[in-house]
Amino acid sequence: MRQFGTIFKFELKSYLKNKIFVGVTVFLVAVIAVVMFFPSFIGGGAGEITVDSEDENVSAESSGTEGLMLFSAEGVDGAERYRTAFAEAFADYEVGETEDGEERIKERVASGEAECAFVLHSPTSYTYYVDNLSMYDANTEIADTVLGNMYQVQAMIEGGIPPEQVSEVLGVQIQGETENLGKDQMQNFFYTYIMIFALYMVILLYGQMVATNVATEKSSRAMELLITSAKPVSMMFGKVLSSCLAGFLQLVAVFGSAILFYNLNKAQWGDNYIIASLFDMPVSLLVYMLVFFVLGFLMYAFMFGAVGSTASKLEDINTSVMPITLLFVAGFIVVIFSMSGGDVDSLLMKICSYVPFTSPMAMFTRIAMSTVPAYAVAISIAILVVSVVAVGVLSAKIYRVGVLLYGTTPKLGGILKAIRKA
Repeated sequence: MRQFGTIFKFELKSYLKNKIFVGVTVFLVAVIAVVMFFPSFIGGGAGEITVDSEDENVSAESSGTEGLMLFSAEGVDGAERYRTAFAEAFADYEVGETEDGEERIKERVASGEAECAFVLHSPTSYTYYVDNLSMYDANTEIADTVLGNMYQVQAMIEGGIPPEQVSEVLGVQIQGETENLGKDQMQNFFYTYIMIFALYMVILLYGQMVATNVATEKSSRAMELLITSAKPVSMMFGKVLSSCLAGFLQLVAVFGSAILFYNLNKAQWGDNYIIASLFDMPVSLLVYMLVFFVLGFLMYAFMFGAVGSTASKLEDINTSVMPITLLFVAGFIVVIFSMSGGDVDSLLMKICSYVPFTSPMAMFTRIAMSTVPAYAVAISIAILVVSVVAVGVLSAKIYRVGVLLYGTTPKLGGILKAIRKA
């Protein structure tokens, strides 16, 4: 235990004094500070935008008006009624009626003089002109709704229904209520994605660092001296647990600063749904995140450390850890695709929830976005704990054997044979 404590303190101190570690942490905290204080930086920037055209000068406040929308309904009965309806429906635009022909209207839209234009040919047909059609442009959907409602009103009035009854029929309010008996996937999606991505980055980053540190010790022959003065289990667990604590401290610094900066600027963010949902994580989910983060990190860090001890040269690290990296990335892809598809309880995800290499991400995602029985969570954690201990002991044995592997590319059969003899 004394050997473990000495190694643990030494490795942890080396992480905390590492300039790259400190620099990355400070950089991430600074970026989060800029993002969280952004509403305060841009607050109070109201002004006026003036749009000049040949027909009229349109003044629009910058608080939401997008620009000038031209409207033409030449030859359509009740043109003024349609223009008024469009002005109410498109409140974000300054709707201006024009008598220009269609060619002139197209020229004005193409030149940027107007944002867009609607030309009505009849109560049920129109042409929408826009220079660059955005993928989020919903103007035609709004126009379809407006014209459809107006056509229905006119048809009912012409059919003998009094205007009062028409307004009553069309103005009826449908009342619906949703009672969620489980989890709200949309509400939980954002912070679940952030947590999964953070786990992905930390495991790959620190796992690579563990493998690199072990390979550096081996290439400098320092490992041969260390292995004679300390037990392999103490060395392996000391290195891995110190890296785990360093990664956890970095996450606490990053997410803790995010929570602090958000609370300082909560009023400025207002009712932003995405931001509010990110910081509305239940405490129970934070506990689960901590459990799966620690166990998942230990699982892969032990594997990275074991593989790093088998590398003969530092340049061979990337090739040696590639299978482990691909295994982890495959699990990450499965989880992300399941989240995006909204099916986190698929058969594949359920299987991944019990496989120790994928359960840290898969089971955490299911807990966050679905209802998982308590016994299923307990089984997953139990399997993961047993697997971490087994992989840790096996990694320590590989670490001891790896000292003797110089010059030749180690093969799995040779490593297993050497472990049995050790």
